Amino acid sequence: MTDPVVSYDLLTTQLLQDPDLDVSDTAAGLHVRGTLFAYLDDGELVVDLPEARAGDLVGREVAAPVAAGRAEAKGAWVSVADPEDWPELAAEAHQFVGEPAVGMDS
Repeated sequence: MTDPVVSYDLLTTQLLQDPDLDVSDTAAGLHVRGTLFAYLDDGELVVDLPEARAGDLVGREVAAPVAAGRAEAKGAWVSVADPEDWPELAAEAHQFVGEPAVGMDS
């Protein structure tokens, strides 16, 4: 079985190489433009995703709902146990949380 800390460290390294240079790593987790979008908790990756996407993942038992994340969610926090799913879902969370609010991009 893959060590979740090693998997998280690899994921963090990949995300820190984002060409926009908008990802930061703190003790709390991964941030995009200062807003938390992913963190490791009890060996699972917790990500902030759009509510519909989070609901789909929970419904297919890919993820479990997280009642209260470490920060207010833009969508819904879910935890993902399988490290193979982490890169895709962390990228989705990065994009989702990093998007400017509607009407705020001009």
